[in-house]
Amino acid sequence: MKWMKPSWLIAFALCLPTLAVAELDIVASSSSTGALVREIAGEQAELTILAPPDRNLHHLQARPSMIRALRGAELVVALGADLEVGWLPIAINQAANPGIQPGKAGYFEAAAQVNLLDINGPADRALGDVHPAGNPHLNMDPVRMATVATALAERLAMLDKAHAADYRARAQAFAQRVAAKMVIWRQQLAAPSGVIAFHKDVIYLLDRLSIPFWGTLEPVPGIPPTASHIRTLVKELRGKSGLVLSTLYQPKQAPTRIADTLGWGQVRLPLEPPLDADGDGYLEHMQRWVDALATNG
Repeated sequence: MKWMKPSWLIAFALCLPTLAVAELDIVASSSSTGALVREIAGEQAELTILAPPDRNLHHLQARPSMIRALRGAELVVALGADLEVGWLPIAINQAANPGIQPGKAGYFEAAAQVNLLDINGPADRALGDVHPAGNPHLNMDPVRMATVATALAERLAMLDKAHAADYRARAQAFAQRVAAKMVIWRQQLAAPSGVIAFHKDVIYLLDRLSIPFWGTLEPVPGIPPTASHIRTLVKELRGKSGLVLSTLYQPKQAPTRIADTLGWGQVRLPLEPPLDADGDGYLEHMQRWVDALATNG
């Protein structure tokens, strides 16, 4: 005959508090930084992403929902290099959370962890949407993102020592997956033609894969394409084969016009992975870009 627990003992057990897994409250500025948080922090993170992947991170505005999310955050993960300068500092200041101010352990910038392209450019805003600290679109380089992931693991380990080994192991595994992908992608893009882009937002990927970059449709960063600039590009590039790249929030008219005039292919893809992406989702996102570039080989 099986021993039956007394009813009072069962009731007492049901009243005991459930031991919850401690989570870090983390806010990421974008879905690419959010993907790294998901990959490295795993179940130890309660994640909020401030910017949807179909928006231009240069031109968002601080919103009450951002401020609410930042108010209780233990860590903010931004791309940095002034990419979010128009809205993230404002939202952080209005959140009145001293632990996530720049310079504190609760503030982490991806751009500060790697060498950037286009550093020491002019700081004159009259010249367009410039970034003298360097080009901020490092999320388009998986190798740099793997380096960022390793640094993020160390920051998480500082904030949550109990799971430090897990964070470091996940970052190492992500770096290994990136390295394996890079071997395949370099083979896939062994002999590419050059490209032009709407904005200098894909140059990290082009540089990493040794793809010639022939300019932008913007005459200066952040300034819409002009007819005279398009005519100059057509004159310089006529007779070559190539690809016109743009992202989803950029106007279609200029990319379509120059692609049709030159007889080139045109690709429009998001710069950011889906909102729910983790490390694998980020790599799948980059695979879409590589596949598009491979059609230009």
